[in-house]
Amino acid sequence: MRKPSALAIAFIGLLLMACGCRATDASFLLTATEKDLANYFPGQLGNGFFSTLTSPRGTEGSLSYMISFMDYAKGDVSRPAAIPGWTGIDYSTGPSHAGQFWLNQVDMDGARFRDYRQVLDMHDGTLTTRYRYLDGRKATDIQVVSLVSQASPHLAASQFTITPDFDGEVQLSFALDLWAPHQPRFALGEIDGPQMQEAVAAHNLKLKAVPPDVPDRAPLWYHGDTRVLVADGDTKALTLWLDGKAEQGHAMAEAVAIALPAGMQPREAKLHHTDYKLSLELRVAVHKGRTYAFTKFVAASRERWGGDAKQDLVLATGARKAGFDALLRQHRDAWHALWKSDIVIDGDPKSQQIVHSDLYYLLSNAAPDTTWPVGACGMTPGYTAHVFWDSDTWVFPALLLLHPDRAKSLVMFRSATLPAAQQRARERGLRGAMYPWEADPDNGSSQTPHFAWVLDEREIHVNADVAIAQWQYYLATQDRDWLKQHGWPVIRAVADFWASRATYVPDTRRYEIHHVTSVDEDYADVPNDTFTNASAQKALRIAVQAAALAGETPDPQWTRVADGLLLPFDAKEGHHLDFDASVPHDIDSWGGSSLPMLSNPSLDLAMDVQTRRRNYDYSIAPITRSSRDPNSMGLMPLSIAAATAGDAAAASDWYTRNITANVLKPPFNVRTETATNNTGYFMTASGGLLQNILYGFTGLRIRDDGLVTAYAPMLPDHWRSVTLKNIRFRGQRLDITVERDAQGQPRLTRRAADTPISDHHATTREQT
Repeated sequence: MRKPSALAIAFIGLLLMACGCRATDASFLLTATEKDLANYFPGQLGNGFFSTLTSPRGTEGSLSYMISFMDYAKGDVSRPAAIPGWTGIDYSTGPSHAGQFWLNQVDMDGARFRDYRQVLDMHDGTLTTRYRYLDGRKATDIQVVSLVSQASPHLAASQFTITPDFDGEVQLSFALDLWAPHQPRFALGEIDGPQMQEAVAAHNLKLKAVPPDVPDRAPLWYHGDTRVLVADGDTKALTLWLDGKAEQGHAMAEAVAIALPAGMQPREAKLHHTDYKLSLELRVAVHKGRTYAFTKFVAASRERWGGDAKQDLVLATGARKAGFDALLRQHRDAWHALWKSDIVIDGDPKSQQIVHSDLYYLLSNAAPDTTWPVGACGMTPGYTAHVFWDSDTWVFPALLLLHPDRAKSLVMFRSATLPAAQQRARERGLRGAMYPWEADPDNGSSQTPHFAWVLDEREIHVNADVAIAQWQYYLATQDRDWLKQHGWPVIRAVADFWASRATYVPDTRRYEIHHVTSVDEDYADVPNDTFTNASAQKALRIAVQAAALAGETPDPQWTRVADGLLLPFDAKEGHHLDFDASVPHDIDSWGGSSLPMLSNPSLDLAMDVQTRRRNYDYSIAPITRSSRDPNSMGLMPLSIAAATAGDAAAASDWYTRNITANVLKPPFNVRTETATNNTGYFMTASGGLLQNILYGFTGLRIRDDGLVTAYAPMLPDHWRSVTLKNIRFRGQRLDITVERDAQGQPRLTRRAADTPISDHHATTREQT
């Protein structure tokens, strides 16, 4: 029998330590093997404040980003500035003239990288990579463990462990990669659509997905620039540090402290500093069969979150003194605490793993207790990290019951950026606040590219989405002080906007909203988009309720407009229309119909079940006939609309499409916008899938009178049960389970979190 290698023993030991001597549930583990290397789509490590992308070796310098850290080049839209890459650790078994090479420069193949395995453990928030590396006649068992700390959010670390099968001297390089400014750069804040297309073509680029991991709009969605102002290191203390600044943006800093194996002294330590790299270069002696662990501790900060390089250096060296095991243990404990709130599915392992990956990526990109939001693609250049209605209507409801502290940051962003929205309204002769279609995540300014200006001016339902999210947060927390200080000013300003934006039409004696871009954006200028008008109506009625709670007097015009707003409806057929009946609904569009969104959990437009059914039947016809690539964003509304209409089979079918439509890129379940584009880390669809379960299958809605069951719960046929574990609502912690009774019918049960199922005194069963 073959004896296990030192690498295998070390790897098993690490897993046992990281998991508390208990195997991690497989639904939290995403694994890459050699077969995945050709189509490796990077995963992400993050803690809501800063992040990095994974790399196949675990040692490459990877692009890294920081929360709402943007550059502001003249003539361009704002972009997430790529901070100096901190993950790089390179290794050579000898001098290059002797035929040895640097690890990160060698092509990955089965001949050089044996027994390759990389595991993203979402339960622990770690990436563990191991392989046997062959360099000429020398072989080294390598293991790399990386994390971005949930417990100490300024800290990250990578531990590089080697077991050589030779005696000799090896070289190591611990780097901060100083990225060059991206070229070419386009003035997206100024050029129109045809000019943009010309500029892309002139640089021999295409707006097309390049597998496995380059976004289809990479020529437009590239990272911004961080300019390094001061950088240095200390070869005796084994440290690096730098201060930088995003272009016309905020300051940032990073620091590195290297820990060597106990008792090891480098034979040589040099500082390497060029325009592109700051690194510590070490030569050390190693012996055959011995295991050596080198740890790179990293601290990062930005203006309004932490200090400068000097302060970061204190953090990095402090982490080094405490040791990697301590940092790992605290980080793991913090992730385990987060996972106490979970969605647990019995009967569908694939769904369970996808739910965990969607929630993992949301938690990796959403910071608690800040005024910073979640961009459509999180901390990546996707959609240039800008903030859309996705933050309020897709991500926020998914976090609200499970992680309200992170959901709060999203509504606080709208409160903090209210002055910018008020200024936009004034510039257009409107009252109140007009939030941008595409907002900068740091200051809330409008950052819609010039070629998409029509969305910024006309896809205005975002203003209602903002107010509805504020109200949902209040309903879930009953925090009246927060409402008075933060939520109410936003809700009031949005109501004033709608009261001034709506037009009274004497012929119909109704209020109408003209010149609107529909949610189905191919309809760029229509009157009375139904989703927009219904959302505006709800925002106006919310304002009246919020005024009473804030001790203010509501504007009577809010009620007049809300009661008089036209919601286009076909009285003969008994269903709503997508927009005004005067506009033909005849485009083969990406959306097909926005009517399913009337049943979104946050909008929750009241109607009888017959109308819901007719709305659903009417809306799916253009969707199923469309030749356009389905958007993963639209699958949640379809499933929930079917559920509200009482069609459990259709609700299950649309949900199933969301997990089988090739929108999850291997090996780490990175969700893309569609099956054929590479717009990855798509937080919008992750939030949508979670809402599909949280609200769609359970029938739960957040309303004035509580967390109510609006319709009978349902389950996909092969599910035995689903539990919303440790959700928080109005000061309570609840476990809510939908399970089948003796007749196979889904029934919903509520009990206090951590209450044994046998404790019937704390359990309430509901039948709707």
